[in-house]
Amino acid sequence: MVRFLVLYPKPDNPESFDRHYREVHIPLAKKLPGLRRYTVSRGSGRVRGGDPYYLVAELDWDDRESMQLAFQSPEGKAASEDVPTFAPDGTLSMVFDVEDV
Repeated sequence: MVRFLVLYPKPDNPESFDRHYREVHIPLAKKLPGLRRYTVSRGSGRVRGGDPYYLVAELDWDDRESMQLAFQSPEGKAASEDVPTFAPDGTLSMVFDVEDV
């Protein structure tokens, strides 16, 4: 399995961010072809170092090729193009392989 992780910094207007994320972005992202799992985490606390993130999204696919095809699809382009509308300061994202142990 491959995971796409997105870290969102605290927005200037959390209420507006939350409304757009729930009403617009999640429905767009849930249309991504091959998406197996989509979770959102909130309320992170700082253990060490910098500020915690406002929201963490984790999206899983069977493999990297499936994920890449999903983001190249019209649904993937729509979801990607939506991000600057509610997160104008950008995000931190990464992709990694997941192994159950």
